[in-house]
Amino acid sequence: MQKHLNEAIILAGGLGTRLRSVLPDLPKAMAPVAGRPFLSWILDRIIKQGISRVILSIGYRHESIIDHVLKNHAHQNIVFCVEDEPLGTGGGIRKACQMAVDEHVLVLNGDTFFDVDLVNLNNFHLLKNTICTLSLKPMKDFDRYGIVEIDEKGEVTGFREKQACSAGLINGGVYLLDRNQYLSQSLPGKFSFEKDYLEPRVSKQKFYGFRQDGYFIDIGTLEDYERAQLEIPALF
Repeated sequence: MQKHLNEAIILAGGLGTRLRSVLPDLPKAMAPVAGRPFLSWILDRIIKQGISRVILSIGYRHESIIDHVLKNHAHQNIVFCVEDEPLGTGGGIRKACQMAVDEHVLVLNGDTFFDVDLVNLNNFHLLKNTICTLSLKPMKDFDRYGIVEIDEKGEVTGFREKQACSAGLINGGVYLLDRNQYLSQSLPGKFSFEKDYLEPRVSKQKFYGFRQDGYFIDIGTLEDYERAQLEIPALF
């Protein structure tokens, strides 16, 4: 059994449409944060926690990502999974999983930074023997995110749409996935991992949620992108 978490997939194909005023013609993962691409901060954090191989799932203007990685992360084991056309998060994960080598693989969104304790996440995931564990962030007074409901054992019981909420657990966009189980399922070519895979199957398959209190930010809005400029470097 794989005891240590070694491999990660980062979904870095996002367009960054809402950041166009500050991010012309670059993928969202390349958005500059304190003088470095957002992607580099994510890489630093997960590699520090023991990830030794990274698969970058890339599409839109992927040349800029490849160029940056080859110049700035050449000493790290990073490979590229290029989408010829947008496959959605689910299709992107599946294509990258075909390049993975480990049984269990970490999956992260390239436009969010969630400071997850990977050792504890991995221990929980293996204990539950589940196909997918979601890292969940407790939030207060929000309306940008949907809510993930779990029972006392951590099993996901449902998903609630985005709505004004005083408190709840949100999907932080960091997953631990049983790669072979995921690849063995019948799924379309292009699909959303969240909307077309997790949500419709929650009543048929056992997914688990692991609460994490680490720092979380999604740079999908200008306000949060500007906040990230000071907050992310302070974590290092």
